[in-house]
Amino acid sequence: MKFYYTLLIGFLFVSLNSIAQVKTPFSALDVFQLEYAGDPQISPDGNSIIFRRMGFDIMKDRSRGSLWIISSEGKNLHKLTSRDVNESQAKWSPSGDRIAFVSSSENGSEIYVHWIASNVTAKLTQLENSPSSLAWSPDGKQLVFSMKINAKAPVIAKMPTKPTGAKWAASPRVTDRLKHEQDGAGYIKPGFSHLFVVSADGGAPRKLTEGNFNHRGTISWSPNGEEIFFSGNLNEDWEYDFRNSEVYSVNVHTLQIKTYTTQNGPDYLPSVSPNGKYISYIGYQDKVQTYQLAQLSLMDRNGNNKRVISNELDRSIKKAVWSKDSKGLYVLYEDLGKTKISFMDLNGKITEITNELGGTSLGRPYASGNFSVSETGKIAFTYAAFNRPSDLAVTSLKSKSTSVLTQLNEGLLAYRSLGRVEEIWYNSSVDGLDIQGWIVYPSDFDKNKKYPIIIENHGGPILNYTGNFSTEIQLYAAAGYMVFYPNPRGSTSYGEEFGNLLYNNYPGDDFNDVMDGLDAVIKKGNVDEDNLFVTGGSAGGIMTAWIIGKTNRFKAAVVTKPVMNWISKTLTADNYYGYANSRYPGQPWENFKGYWKFSPISLVGNVETPTMVMVGMNDLRTPPSEAKQLYHALKLRKIETVLVEIPEASHGIAARPSNLITKVAHTIAWFEKFK
Repeated sequence: MKFYYTLLIGFLFVSLNSIAQVKTPFSALDVFQLEYAGDPQISPDGNSIIFRRMGFDIMKDRSRGSLWIISSEGKNLHKLTSRDVNESQAKWSPSGDRIAFVSSSENGSEIYVHWIASNVTAKLTQLENSPSSLAWSPDGKQLVFSMKINAKAPVIAKMPTKPTGAKWAASPRVTDRLKHEQDGAGYIKPGFSHLFVVSADGGAPRKLTEGNFNHRGTISWSPNGEEIFFSGNLNEDWEYDFRNSEVYSVNVHTLQIKTYTTQNGPDYLPSVSPNGKYISYIGYQDKVQTYQLAQLSLMDRNGNNKRVISNELDRSIKKAVWSKDSKGLYVLYEDLGKTKISFMDLNGKITEITNELGGTSLGRPYASGNFSVSETGKIAFTYAAFNRPSDLAVTSLKSKSTSVLTQLNEGLLAYRSLGRVEEIWYNSSVDGLDIQGWIVYPSDFDKNKKYPIIIENHGGPILNYTGNFSTEIQLYAAAGYMVFYPNPRGSTSYGEEFGNLLYNNYPGDDFNDVMDGLDAVIKKGNVDEDNLFVTGGSAGGIMTAWIIGKTNRFKAAVVTKPVMNWISKTLTADNYYGYANSRYPGQPWENFKGYWKFSPISLVGNVETPTMVMVGMNDLRTPPSEAKQLYHALKLRKIETVLVEIPEASHGIAARPSNLITKVAHTIAWFEKFK
């Protein structure tokens, strides 16, 4: 009998364990269950980390973020407050006893302070608009922030008074500004951003800056608390000098503004060293080209002795944080499809710490990530993996070892079969350059079978993909597709020369890089060459439209939010003023042939590929009229096509989870039709 019970218990254990290990494919509704860690802020003593825990509300179809806190050993994870609203921009006080943050609700956004010891939270402000760029004063008595002050729109004509109760049309919207709209935000109300200080105990904010200029970006106090450093453009012709910005300071008492940089180009992210001797900043001398490296520079506290210290690193610096001893800075940059943190001393010598950042770009696998550093040198960062969105992790310059503190998605993804991600390098047939890409295999991959493959082209084009987790890519893999996504010439993280190869040549040889990558993947086996598909959004939509105008190898294509005509796009998009000479020589009316030469619509007469065209109806970056040009042209040519217009979607279609699902579902359905 004892043997029987032992056998039975063993059988039940094996059975239950087998049931527990059953995995199902990643599905569309799983998107709503995903979470990720963002904006980690480590306490001055390195003992605690506060971060923004991001997720999605399935009922409101929106992302949501709240502040959570955890020890740097990974213990005592809990929500900072009991408030069920959006929270962001957490900043530790210099002594580590308080946390300032911004909380948003239907009533607006305000600054709050949370006291660690008493676990009490209080609202400090009642503001006209949303605050940003919070920074504590060195003594912990004040907070500085940036906020927009509204202004009145111009009035051209005075209308007669309408009769009482009359229902006239709304008043016209009149603007005289160069930049008057922005994708995702729509019409920009008139006004300018200014700096304010408010007591950390609450009270009325005090305005520090004046004039019709924008004062914003990362803010840094001088160690003595007398000056606040910021970036902006206070030049008279600032509106048309849009690529330029300088480093300034404002005296907290006299309100006197001092200019520290003058080079033609962007200078931003100023930060005063803890010992008060230096000011670091990021920027470059504008050469007016497609891609330029953002370099880390130093100057003495008085603004003299300016020098670039990141010359030996052929990568753009995204962020720089001073070490407590002022002997160097922790820097973030992208390198060969990885996002890295390294330490750079004052002579530019660099020591790599980790290349595991990312995971905060859930839709497509773009480079991402953030970090902060304690006074003790402990680093909190967003940890990336191919099979998980970002978790919270810690490391340091001394140890270089990584401790992952959270497992935000284990309850879901531990029970999902995901597509394996494999890095691939190959040579371009154009000039032999090494090109990087990734292959993702179906979640039920069998090495003895062949599979249809989707090429996914990235946006930008001055961006780069990584091997990190991606909901869209994993949904393709769950549907039984292999996926190939490359970083062709023009992609970042490979240096200025590689990124600038698209200057006056876009789209161009990047087409060959993509096709060479497809051929390299086919050579590895497992690809069904009779079922090749291609897609991409934004610059990826441009590349997809260009590809089907150059070749008929693909069974079907999905062109998402493309530019089809550089002439019409340039003069209708929200960033219309920024293209001349950096992408193509001159304005469209000065270089009609050049702009037309690189417009995918010029190749539409060659297209034989069944093509779905997709765009957000509120897209201001690549307006719906661009997508319609392709759709209408294909209809006139009787090429099988369909137009999918996504309501309430701007250029970032995936900003709402349901729209991300819509995008992927329609793409897969279109490809399935032609398999």
